[in-house]
Amino acid sequence: MDAPQLATKAFIGIGQIRPLGAAITPEPSGGCGTTGGEGKASCGSSGGPDDMPQEIWDKVKNHPCYSEEAHHHYARMHVAVAPACNIQCNYCNRKYDCSNESRPGVVSQKLTPEQAVKKVLAVASEIPQMTVLGVAGPGDSLANPKKTFDTFRMLQETAPDIKLCISTNGLALPDLVDEICQYNIDHVTITINMVDPAVGEKIYPWIFWQHKRVTGYEAAKILHERQMLGLEMLTARGVLTKINSVLIPGINDEHLIEVNREVKKRGAFLHNIMPLISEAEHGTVFGLTGQRGPTAQELKAVQDACMGGANLMRHCRQCRADAVGLLGEDRSEEFTLDKIEEMEIVYDLDKRRDYQDKVETERQAQHAAKQEALSAQVERAGVDPDMKVLVAVATEGHGRVNLHFGHATEFQIFEVSAAESLFVGHRRVDLYCQGGFGEDEQLPSIVKAINDCHAVLVAKIGACPRDELKAAGIEPVDAYAHEFIEKAALSWFADYADRLARGDITHQPRGDASIRQGAYTSEAAA
Repeated sequence: MDAPQLATKAFIGIGQIRPLGAAITPEPSGGCGTTGGEGKASCGSSGGPDDMPQEIWDKVKNHPCYSEEAHHHYARMHVAVAPACNIQCNYCNRKYDCSNESRPGVVSQKLTPEQAVKKVLAVASEIPQMTVLGVAGPGDSLANPKKTFDTFRMLQETAPDIKLCISTNGLALPDLVDEICQYNIDHVTITINMVDPAVGEKIYPWIFWQHKRVTGYEAAKILHERQMLGLEMLTARGVLTKINSVLIPGINDEHLIEVNREVKKRGAFLHNIMPLISEAEHGTVFGLTGQRGPTAQELKAVQDACMGGANLMRHCRQCRADAVGLLGEDRSEEFTLDKIEEMEIVYDLDKRRDYQDKVETERQAQHAAKQEALSAQVERAGVDPDMKVLVAVATEGHGRVNLHFGHATEFQIFEVSAAESLFVGHRRVDLYCQGGFGEDEQLPSIVKAINDCHAVLVAKIGACPRDELKAAGIEPVDAYAHEFIEKAALSWFADYADRLARGDITHQPRGDASIRQGAYTSEAAA
């Protein structure tokens, strides 16, 4: 791979990390033509071809984890070939043969590299918009280097159009950068939760380093140094990096602002700040000791505070290590090993390209619809031009409002104003319609999950949930069924602003919402 020439000032040496709150002048991040916070889409999750060099756009345009726009249209899959891990995190408990949880570290089947490649070909033949294959565990991809790279080597020979990704904690990363580049792995995710070992020792009980277990501050210091070195090496080789950080209230919530600054200096392309999954039933140390996760507003506040640093990703679903399909859906049960054995697998590259061309046409239509809605916005007397509200959306993909309220297992959240409609997150919920009937006892938990939203856009909604939402101050809206999301959200906001101007309604601030990440679904638990 040709490595771009980076200025020396893009890096900071280990041990030169400034304490939290110290003045910092952010440096341009690697591979990015613009920076965040300038009123223009950055090269982060919402960026487009005008916001970055062509070679970077080619890498992210159909990668659902690196492009917020792409995640509406393209699918990814993970293969569970890496069971071992070389560190212990207080928020992690890897589970096998588990089909009723959705969170990192959980799988139903561990695979050999040969089984993994066969599964990838089966999925790619059935889901032609699947463009990305990642190894994300259930342990650490680079703690299992032979299995990980054997998988990629065989896949390159049979499906060269599929992008390759790995996720890692970074401990072994510096030793394997050359091999990563050898297999043309253009996307690497590193989980970095701290740049101060004093914070890190509260998150990591131990690491396994140089054939021995290391604990406490020393373990966190070694991990930190290896993560920073690995990130710098990947940037120097032109590999796009995404940083995952778990927000743990009271431990690293404020500290993540410093993490964001420091990873940007080392060339990180994206920073994904995720909420801690801390339900006790998962059996993690944090879950069993009562460490809470953040609320929706706490998460958004930290993300917003990082604007202007490394570009932010807000559409992460904290996927299982064997997830298949669009972000927000999991079709892994369709591709178990026994079912694959019965399938006739035909990997038709031309068919896949033709289908993806149609996806691009729809994607361009979505973008055009958003621009049309933005151009139609006009100033409205009596409405605060800085007013922003959150809107929940029920969607099954393709960037449209196309899902019945009762069929939603998550809602996508958009922040809408007169000038923009921005994706800011998602909220998992229990399925309301089960067995053909609405489960009214689920409604309070659904309302809590979107309690900070002024409206929920759906394809259809029943009378009971409609009344419950109205009573909670959330407007149920089915007038924009099957329209593109951004256009629908902007159209709703225009109507909302008109009603405010006429005095038909008054604007009321909303409360906070609860994040329900990765817990058991009531349907699966039953």
